[in-house]
Amino acid sequence: MAKSKPDGKAADKGPGGKAGKGREKETKPKGASSINVRHILCEKHSKKEEALAKLRDGAKFDEVARDFSEDKARQGGSLGWKAKGSLDPQFEAVAYALETSTTGNPKIGEAKTGFGYHIIMVEGRK
Repeated sequence: MAKSKPDGKAADKGPGGKAGKGREKETKPKGASSINVRHILCEKHSKKEEALAKLRDGAKFDEVARDFSEDKARQGGSLGWKAKGSLDPQFEAVAYALETSTTGNPKIGEAKTGFGYHIIMVEGRK
């Protein structure tokens, strides 16, 4: 039986039986049918790692995309709004799992596809 707190209610026990631990609200992204996505595409792993280092050092995502991305999305890596099912499956799995963020403070994910190595961020979802 759960121990009662002074207010008479049972304590909420998390994993391992300790009250309050591991009960933070998860911040999984809400389901969406389309996302506003940016990416940096690099043919070589070493170039992708160099771009990641710039991002970790605080560079803006769109600026790094202009300098490092090897695809046609030269406007800061913007691919625009993409419907679910319209992207490479590996890319899409990572992109749809990401939280929305800004180019100044991006929350990024990585994927490898037949096109190369991608660094991905999502700006919006609907």
